[in-house]
Amino acid sequence: MPALTDRTWLWLAAAFYFAGFALGTYSVLRQKLHSRATMYFVISLGFCIQTFGLYLRGLAVKGCPIGNTFEIFQFTAWSATSLYLVIGAAFRLSLLGYFTSCLAATLTAVSLLIPSFDAIRRVSAFPNPWIEFHAALAIFSYGVFALLALTSVMYLLQVYSLKNQRLNGLFSFLPSIRDLDHINLRLLKTGLLLMTASLAVGSAYWLRDTQSVDAPKLIITIAVWLAYATAFGLRILSRLVAKRLAWTCILLFAAALLSLWPVNSSRKPLTTEPAPHTVPRTTEKSATPPVSSVAGRAPLARLQQ
Repeated sequence: MPALTDRTWLWLAAAFYFAGFALGTYSVLRQKLHSRATMYFVISLGFCIQTFGLYLRGLAVKGCPIGNTFEIFQFTAWSATSLYLVIGAAFRLSLLGYFTSCLAATLTAVSLLIPSFDAIRRVSAFPNPWIEFHAALAIFSYGVFALLALTSVMYLLQVYSLKNQRLNGLFSFLPSIRDLDHINLRLLKTGLLLMTASLAVGSAYWLRDTQSVDAPKLIITIAVWLAYATAFGLRILSRLVAKRLAWTCILLFAAALLSLWPVNSSRKPLTTEPAPHTVPRTTEKSATPPVSSVAGRAPLARLQQ
């Protein structure tokens, strides 16, 4: 029986995420609160399976699996899910699991369904462990911002329900406005701290070799950080609150997600190789010598004669 590949495990994880989304949808349609423990268990299974799939990919690429668009999408979904497993249990947000399963299922499925996302990966994408740590922190911060976008959507839904006096169905499962506002602020602060730490680690290496990073990647990364830092500063000053903050967080995450493609495509070095799952495996060495070695023996034989 052939061993399951990393992509097979990731497909299985996506199936569990979709199962969590289906469970939440069924509960909303029936206007009955689903079991928070059941949702937590289903998403936890998907998370564990995805972790193992990313572990296999990490073994194949000999590093953190964030070398192409496919791996970045998977790592972002994994980061957001891991945060939900902590925050969802701490704050008892029943509906957050529903939105998280939807996000994780979408990111994992899209990355698996688009072959070009995983056709190639860059050779030696990270010249040293510190750069790899910098990239991992940056992608993990995107996972935090993904969860922030979800709680912002929940905030807007709660505002809509209160304004229009719709307190049944999906709206009855939402946390209070105050709780969502506190969670949004904490997630914004956490994501910004992670991205700041990522930039600090990366800048220490960049200052030694300013040619190691292309201008587009540098500009886009700093722009994303400045946007979130500005939003956080305005929130602390109470100049960006309530619906405006929620919409800002949603739009910023959409922009950050779209920025992954130009950032990833501008990485150095430009040498690429097939992704691990596309490289054919051989079980035994071929007895036929390479053509180049056979061709090279003729001139050598003439010289010996």
